[in-house]
Amino acid sequence: MIKNYDFLANGGEMGELTRAKDWSKTAVGPVESWPQSLRTTLGILLNSKFPMFLFWGPDHICFYNDAYRPSLGNNGKHPSILGEKGADYWPEIWDFIEPLIDQVLTKGEATWHEDQLLPIYRNGKMEDVYWTFSYSPVNDENGKTTGVLVICNETTEQVLTRKKLEESEKRFRNTVKQLPLGICILKGPDLIAEMVNSTYLHIIDKEEKDILDKPIFDSVPEAKEKVFPLLKNVFETGTAYFTDELPVTLNRYNKEELGYFNLVFYPLKDENGVIEGVTVVSYEVTEEVKARHLLTESEKAFREIVMDSPIAMAIFRGKDFVIEMANKAMMHNIWQKEEKDCIGIPLLEVFPELKNQKYPELLLEVLINGKTIQENEGVAYVDINGKLKKFYLDYEYTTLYEKNGTASGIMCTVYDVTAKVKARKKIETAEERARQAAEIGEIAMWDLNLKNKKLIYSDNILDIFGFDKNTKIVHQDIRSRVIPEDEHIVADAFEKALQTSIYKYEARVFKLDNSIAWIKVHGKIFFDENNEPSKMVGTVMDVTTEKEGQQVLAKSEKKFRLLADSIPQLIWTSDTLGNLNYFNETFFTYSGFTKEEIDKNGWLQVVHPDDREENVKLWMESVKSGHEFLFVHRFRRYDGEYRWQLSRAVAQLDESGKVQMWVGTSTDIEEQKNFTNKLEEQIIERTTQLELTNRDLVNMNIELQSFAYISSHDLQEPLRKIQTFASRLSDLDEQNISANAKTYLARIEFSAKKMQNLIQDLLTYSRANSADRVFTTVKIDEIADDIISDFSDRIEEKNAVVEYHDLGEATLIQFQFRQLLHNLVENALKFSRPGVPPKVKIAVTKVDGKSVPNAEFKDKMYHHLQVSDNGIGFELIYKEKIFEVFQRLNTESEYKGTGIGLAIVKKIVENHKGVITVSSEKGKGSVFNIYIPDLSDINI
Repeated sequence: MIKNYDFLANGGEMGELTRAKDWSKTAVGPVESWPQSLRTTLGILLNSKFPMFLFWGPDHICFYNDAYRPSLGNNGKHPSILGEKGADYWPEIWDFIEPLIDQVLTKGEATWHEDQLLPIYRNGKMEDVYWTFSYSPVNDENGKTTGVLVICNETTEQVLTRKKLEESEKRFRNTVKQLPLGICILKGPDLIAEMVNSTYLHIIDKEEKDILDKPIFDSVPEAKEKVFPLLKNVFETGTAYFTDELPVTLNRYNKEELGYFNLVFYPLKDENGVIEGVTVVSYEVTEEVKARHLLTESEKAFREIVMDSPIAMAIFRGKDFVIEMANKAMMHNIWQKEEKDCIGIPLLEVFPELKNQKYPELLLEVLINGKTIQENEGVAYVDINGKLKKFYLDYEYTTLYEKNGTASGIMCTVYDVTAKVKARKKIETAEERARQAAEIGEIAMWDLNLKNKKLIYSDNILDIFGFDKNTKIVHQDIRSRVIPEDEHIVADAFEKALQTSIYKYEARVFKLDNSIAWIKVHGKIFFDENNEPSKMVGTVMDVTTEKEGQQVLAKSEKKFRLLADSIPQLIWTSDTLGNLNYFNETFFTYSGFTKEEIDKNGWLQVVHPDDREENVKLWMESVKSGHEFLFVHRFRRYDGEYRWQLSRAVAQLDESGKVQMWVGTSTDIEEQKNFTNKLEEQIIERTTQLELTNRDLVNMNIELQSFAYISSHDLQEPLRKIQTFASRLSDLDEQNISANAKTYLARIEFSAKKMQNLIQDLLTYSRANSADRVFTTVKIDEIADDIISDFSDRIEEKNAVVEYHDLGEATLIQFQFRQLLHNLVENALKFSRPGVPPKVKIAVTKVDGKSVPNAEFKDKMYHHLQVSDNGIGFELIYKEKIFEVFQRLNTESEYKGTGIGLAIVKKIVENHKGVITVSSEKGKGSVFNIYIPDLSDINI
């Protein structure tokens, strides 16, 4: 009897359980009596990390290790099976494993089984468990087989995963067969057809038995010459092939026919990445291509019927917008005029009422900038038979170019949507009333007993279907409201819900007033213990507005794409992050790339390599800042030639000013670019001549300034004598001077005074040109105080208010700056509205030169002087004219003056190397913005 227990040392949980068990009460007896073969086997088993199980002796006593323990699960055989008979603890599989055990015991031969299903009881239930295992003999000291060692591995997860993959592949093949695209899978270098779907068979007019397991071109030899090289290249290189509208001749349906196909040839690789075949995806577009060819042929006929088109069209030429052509729809329906009254006449002469509307500025912008302007439902007031009539118009202005690329005219297309807009506004008003009436009941709840059709519902379901508030309804009252055309939607949804338990659909219903509404229903079916549907619970909501919005959006999207595809410019859009997501057809035609190639390789492949880095940099700066993107770069045309393009993109903002998307255009400016280069060469050649001419002009300007200065001084002396003698004559007794003489004397004094003012202003203007420009540090508040003192009487007379505060200091030509501020304040007081007290505001701030328009010193700070008033204002078309000498916008009888004051202001600003701008609105006042650089450290 052996008392050495070292073989039971370690072994984890099962080692501990084996040591703790009272083996004297088992069939194998106490440990001291165990044979060495059992001890050795258990020593190996307990210390092994591989799952092992031992059947020992004629009763098949059970031993196992920690690695085998998880296979027994929880709430199952562990740990009670340890030391017990196998037949007692494996009843569910004993009929399978007992013969295996007996085979090993009797013949001494090992067995092997892979992925064998052996359901066992574990985790409180019977489970399907898959095993890979071997049964090996264990011999005692006499060489007799006394035990069976089971080395096993549970493969349940791997088997189930493999079954799912097989099922997935089966579903994939079934799905492929049902796709509306023609799909064929080819294997090997001979392109043997392994699988084809019905669509592919339909395209080539073949049956499955004629194609499968054969080289594909045995079935369609007529296509081999064109298609085989493409497939071969994909198989050999692994590079996918994409093409649109590939012409292929096929013998099908008893005739030879040329078809057009969108094709994708994609390499098919095994798990090691080795190409084993090619997947062919085809979509026939023969009818579409033929239709497009037919459209091209009919283009000529289309041009001939433009004049009879129901869409109003006209062509304007030059900056005067002379009417060159107008079709019948434009002439008779929109303008309601005769041809003789329009053709060859400037637009604003025919329609003077448009001068104060936005359209002249829009036309000018289209002509100058070459941009296309489109607006839907734009409002225009047109004189029809002497009465202004309000129109709602969908219109588009497109630039017309000469052969040399010069913009010479505008194509105008107009569609009168007045009746549609008025009708829609009536509908919108009615819809708004309906929405407000149903605002408190957006979502209704319902509960339907499917057996007795009893319906429980929330009160707001009555609003959705148009029932009176206190009406009692049953299920049929609701169900009968579905319009006949949508009955199948509801029926199909119910049939699907019986399979999935989810009940949902969108359909149209008749409300009680016979109006049609869209409803969205979402619910769930519940089944009883017999798996019969017992009830449904869900919600219903009115989604009419959402549906109509989707329809409008779809129409708008379609209209935009149609418009974008019809114009010669390259049109593109991007999202808020700068990712380009749309190109018009002109872009693809110009570049020669397909949409798939652009999607795969990106739009930068069109841009010249030398321009790409700057392109991306400027584009991302615009995306980040929201500022307009403007860039001149080169695009690769379909023939490989790079041509200059002017690209521009503008951010589209929502009501809160947040960018929603970007819309951009690219226009071919190759001709203009070549012209510019030639012009630059001519400029270089003439530079020397211009410099000499400029010197002569400078000398002439000095002489002219001297002449103006001397003349203004010499004129004042005789003028003073005229004023003196006229004053003496007016002082004579009334008996010695007639009434007519008094009138003449008054006119002489008035004219002399006017002449004196003019001479003084000329003298001031001359000083602004010729005076020494001595810059000193000036306190602007002190200058403002002096000027307010100068005008104190006029301020009091007009009850005016002049506001200014902390204007600071600046380096200026003091007497000139005083004259500048004096003239601006004088104008603000002079050109005030009758009966409205003038209000003048003076402010000075510092701004960065980079933000100043046309600034000469971008790296400097600027003093921004702003003088604003609430006077009569003026139209902005005169914003340049007001700074010219002797220019007046009002008659002298209304507002006295010489017309030189603002010219002096502009000259003084120029002497300070500054910039002056003005904004104004007639009847609301003006704002003068003056930017003077801080040049304290520069000699001027």
